[in-house]
Amino acid sequence: MSQALWITGDLETSVGRVPQVSTHLTWRDRLGTMMVRSNIQRMSYSVVPGLYAVGNPASDAPVLVSANYKLSFDCLRKELTGIDAWILVLDTKGINVWCAAGKGTFGTEEVIRMIKETNLSAAVSQRTLILPQLGAPGVAAHIVQKHSGFRVIYGPVRACDIPAFLESGLQASREMRKVRFDLSDRLAVVPVELMQWGKYALFMAAILILLAGLHSSGYNSDLALKNGVPAVLLVIIAFFTGGILTPALLPWLPGRAYSVKGAFLGLLLFPFLAFFHFLTPEKSGMPEFISWLLMIPAITSFLSLQFTGATTFTSMSGVKREMRAALPVQAAIAITGLLLWIWARFL
Repeated sequence: MSQALWITGDLETSVGRVPQVSTHLTWRDRLGTMMVRSNIQRMSYSVVPGLYAVGNPASDAPVLVSANYKLSFDCLRKELTGIDAWILVLDTKGINVWCAAGKGTFGTEEVIRMIKETNLSAAVSQRTLILPQLGAPGVAAHIVQKHSGFRVIYGPVRACDIPAFLESGLQASREMRKVRFDLSDRLAVVPVELMQWGKYALFMAAILILLAGLHSSGYNSDLALKNGVPAVLLVIIAFFTGGILTPALLPWLPGRAYSVKGAFLGLLLFPFLAFFHFLTPEKSGMPEFISWLLMIPAITSFLSLQFTGATTFTSMSGVKREMRAALPVQAAIAITGLLLWIWARFL
């Protein structure tokens, strides 16, 4: 197997050779980031778990713990320019720190296992591990210390604050502890959701074009295109409204439930839908208008609900409760709207 391009060499240690990693992200690294943020090979973007060296760390250099999701690993190493440190990479099955902590792969047992597997106690003389703060839910620090002898300290939320954290003697300021989820953070996960659900939106659009040819006198292929294109346009508008505007406007949308926030966005499209209806009265009667008044909020509500797994505003138990309550309602409304839309073809 060829050596990864971000490995620049090997460092001789008391436990053998340890790979040295670059703190510079190449165009290949950035391309990989763009791909996984677009849901391309996202579940196979990982590095080999183990011990890595940044610069030329001595035995008393800080040990930073990371996930083996390469995007997390890259975020850490690129902030360590000019710093000599060790990186202990856990086997989180290619999942980022925050999600892995919730799933248990960034957890107490894995930290202890990797300390033993890498023979870390022989490689370093100090006995402190710096874990990312978002990994705290999965790790019991006192158990790690009991079974490995290493004390756990939680570093800042963001990797960009690590240099200042190290310079301050491992003291995190209040700002370093604050979990921010601003506009850029929210929009960063939009491509994943759009790519993940885009194929279903295209499938729905294709079905609508096919069904648009239905007529009381039989099937008319001309009507399929004439009535299908406006239907596809409405699906696309609903898709991007739920997939983009939900994260963009999240703090200001009414309601706590994401399904409610998304439904509200769909209802905001009512003026556009009314304009579209009255602009083309020959294409859409009142039953069709009402059908879209049902389907569009159902679509935007469903897409908004998918965003729950990518935000700091939710909890796992809350998400499960909302999904149990919202999904049947969304499905019932969408199916009712679709049946009404099909019925309108025969009027």
